[in-house]
Amino acid sequence: MTRIIKYVFTDILRNKIVLGYTAFLLLISLSVFTLEDNTSKGILSLLNIILIIVPLVSIIFSTTYIYNSAEFIELLVSQPLKRKHIWSSLFTGLAGSLSCSFFIGAGLPILFFAPAAIGLIMTAMGLLLSIIFVAIAMLAAVMTRDKAKGIGISIFLWLYFSLLFDVFILFQFQDYPLEKFMIIASACNPIDLSRILILLKMDISALMGFTGAVFRDFFGTQPGLAIAFLVLGLWVMVTFWLSLRKFNRKDL
Repeated sequence: MTRIIKYVFTDILRNKIVLGYTAFLLLISLSVFTLEDNTSKGILSLLNIILIIVPLVSIIFSTTYIYNSAEFIELLVSQPLKRKHIWSSLFTGLAGSLSCSFFIGAGLPILFFAPAAIGLIMTAMGLLLSIIFVAIAMLAAVMTRDKAKGIGISIFLWLYFSLLFDVFILFQFQDYPLEKFMIIASACNPIDLSRILILLKMDISALMGFTGAVFRDFFGTQPGLAIAFLVLGLWVMVTFWLSLRKFNRKDL
C-alpha cells in the first residue's frame, strides 16, 4: 500500500499540469500580496481562486488521472491486493499531491503575508476543498467506464457546487423564514460552507450575502466553527466511502 501511494504521489508531482498549477497559484498569490498594501484586499483577491479554481483543477485532474490509470488499476486488482487498499492508496496519493501543490503555491504565501486566523482558515479551506473534490472525482470516475461521461459528471458537479447551488437552492427561498433549512442546505455544499467561514473570519458583512447572514450567529462561534470542520470532514469520508463501495463491487 505504501509503495502504491509513493508511486502515485511522485508520478503526479512530476506531472506538467500539476507543476503548472503550482506555479500558477504561486505567481498569483505573490502578485496579489506584493501589489496590495492591505492584506485583507489580497485575501479577497485570492478568494475566488480558492473557491473556484482549486475545486475545478482537483476534480478534473483527478477524474482524468483515474481514467488514464485504468490499466494500472486493473494490474493492481489482478495482484493479491485488497481492493480497498488499492483505492485508498490512489485516493491518498491524489489528495496528498494536490494538497501539497496547493500548499506550496498558495498556502505558504498566505501564511507568510497573512499569518493571522484568516490566513490559517483560508489555507485550511483550500486543503479541505482539494481533498473533498478528489473524493468527488473518484466517485464520478467509478460510476461509469465512459471517460467523456465521467468527466462530464465531474464538470456538472463542480458547476453545481460553485454556481448553481446558490441560484436554485438558496436564493429561491430567501424570502421565506427557513433558517434551519438553509443551515442544512449550505452544509451540503463544501464550497459555500468554505466561503462562509472565510468571510465570517474577515467580518465583512456586505460581502457575505444571504447565506452568510443566515450563518453569522451559528458559525461565528467556536462550536459553530468546529461543526463546520466536522461537516467538511464528513464530506471527505462519506464521499470516499461511497466511491470505495462502488469500486469493490465493480466488474473491471
